[in-house]
Amino acid sequence: MEPVVHGFDPPERFVAGTVGEPGQRTFFLQARSGTRLTTVGLEKQQVAALAERIDELLDEVMSSERSQSLIPAVAPLELDDAEPLEQPIEEEFRAGTMTLSWDPGDERVVIEVFPFTEAAVITPDQLDEDVEEPEPDEIFLVRLPAGAARAFVKRCEQVLTAGRPACPFCNEPIDPDGHLCVRANGFRRRDP
Repeated sequence: MEPVVHGFDPPERFVAGTVGEPGQRTFFLQARSGTRLTTVGLEKQQVAALAERIDELLDEVMSSERSQSLIPAVAPLELDDAEPLEQPIEEEFRAGTMTLSWDPGDERVVIEVFPFTEAAVITPDQLDEDVEEPEPDEIFLVRLPAGAARAFVKRCEQVLTAGRPACPFCNEPIDPDGHLCVRANGFRRRDP
C-alpha cells in the first residue's frame, strides 16, 4: 500500500511552534498551502537537530565550488514569521525518522518526516543485524527554497530559546520555582 504523502512544494508557510507553558511545551512542525494545513508533533531535540542540520546543509551548498545557487547567508527579513501556529492544531502523526537533502535541480531543501513506530526502534543487540525498517503509512514532505529554509532555521532558534532559561552553571533549564544545580553542589541560589 502506498503511503499518504502530505506534500508541500513549496508551502506558503512552514514553521516550528509550540503549545503550552515553558517546561510543558509540545513541539510541532506545521505547513500550509492555501486551505490545506498539516501538523506533525515532534520532540524539542528533533526541532534543534533539524534546524542545525538545515543550516549546515545550506552552508555546505554555499561553499561548494560546483554550486551555481544563490544561497542567503542569513534569513531574509521579509520572510520573518513570528505568528503563532495556525488553528486547528490537529496532529497527523508523531515524528520519528527525518531525512534532509538538497535538490540542485530545483534549488530546494527537501525535508521528509516519517511517523514514529516501535518497529523502527533498534536495540543495542540488533546493531549488527540487518533490520528492515517498515514502510511508513504517511510521509510529511516539504520542499523549501533556500531563503525560506534560513527563515525556518531562525524561527526554530527563536522557538527553542523561548522556553525556560538555562542555568549559567550546568546549562539545565531553570523552572519558575528554581532548580537544584549539580555544578553548584546542589544548593539553590537565593534571591537577595
